[in-house]
Amino acid sequence: MKTTLSLKIILIILILLPFRIFPQDVTEENGNLRKYALKLFLDCRTCDMNYTREEIPYVNYVRDVKEAEVYVLVTTQSAGSGGNMYTYTFNGQFRFAGMNDTLTFTSNPDMTSTEIRARTTELLKLGLMRYVAKTPLASEIEIRHNPALQAEKVEDKWNYWVFEIQTTPRFNAEASNSRLFFSNSLNITRITPDIKFELEIESDNSRQKFVDDDNVATIYKRKDEGIQLLLVKSLSEHWSAGSRINARTATNPNYDLNFELMPAIEYDIFPYSLATHKQLRINYSAGYQYSNYIDTTLLNKLKDNLFRHELQLAYQVQEKWGSINISLSASNYFHDWSKNRVELEGFIRFRIIKGLSLSINGQVAYINDQLNLRKGELTEAERLLRLKEQATNYSVGGSISLTYTFGSIYNNIVNPRFGSRRVGGDFFRGY
Repeated sequence: MKTTLSLKIILIILILLPFRIFPQDVTEENGNLRKYALKLFLDCRTCDMNYTREEIPYVNYVRDVKEAEVYVLVTTQSAGSGGNMYTYTFNGQFRFAGMNDTLTFTSNPDMTSTEIRARTTELLKLGLMRYVAKTPLASEIEIRHNPALQAEKVEDKWNYWVFEIQTTPRFNAEASNSRLFFSNSLNITRITPDIKFELEIESDNSRQKFVDDDNVATIYKRKDEGIQLLLVKSLSEHWSAGSRINARTATNPNYDLNFELMPAIEYDIFPYSLATHKQLRINYSAGYQYSNYIDTTLLNKLKDNLFRHELQLAYQVQEKWGSINISLSASNYFHDWSKNRVELEGFIRFRIIKGLSLSINGQVAYINDQLNLRKGELTEAERLLRLKEQATNYSVGGSISLTYTFGSIYNNIVNPRFGSRRVGGDFFRGY
């Protein structure tokens, strides 16, 4: 009997112990202003949420967009300076329905991630003030400014030209093999509302050495160098015209020289000014392609002068329910319409129900335009090391993920101890 009573007492203690170790939040017990705080859903894939919660503690961060009084969507686009334009779209819900706003910030390539994080968080603070001002927590907010701030005219001595140089040498070696790899690139851009100019020069070279049991060394080399030029002229909020010029020399696809000149016209069903939220672009290009091959092709050619065209549809949308980014392209040669290629690739993310989201990433291509393929059989080393392009009539790849989160709708607490498994939160992570 005593044993049974003792077990009951121990069981009761074990049940109550967690509530003694982790007591209910004091602010909730005392009915503090916290329960009247603005409910915010921040839809940002790149934000440092720990930093955001620490800097903006006067809102309740909820996990479900349907629980939020304010939904904030953060989108990014590459800017002409080499940085990124961050667009914060504020949408009021429930008592704030109809109170919407959009704020933007453009970083420059010299800014560190810490500086960008601070500036974008300040932007979020500014956008939230109109909502916080209508809550009891408004009395806890203090707004200040820098009295030394002066308006200055910005003069761009570079006239919008941006240059980026990168080099990446890599080396690894073992007793029987070694690999030396060099990757170099130069990017030059000038982007204005009327003109877009992009020039990219790339060079990838690798040298692999294998030593067999008889101490005989075999060396394999692979080279891929090219120049890509894009020039675009803005015609209106829906129309653009431009051209791509590509020149390439590469051992894998059998090009001693491959040159393309592809003038193009593009129409966006939505205005380009809405590009951070939605796009439906139709791009048609047609032009000339010259190829000088390293080895004789399957069609017994060492040179080709060809004309080809390509049609591409690109759709992108970012909304409360998720995001879609899909591209469909089709191309063929004018001299033989059976030599064609169709590619579909994209990423889709859906919020299905509260706490449940689905992400799908995929790519599929029908390939029937490999006019550059070498004549003759490939060696085993050429296949395994991908030294020479192989014949194929399709390629496919993809991934899918299903995520379900449940529990408290509030997640205001920051505790960085032992790091975090979540992405985008910590400089030092555990495990």
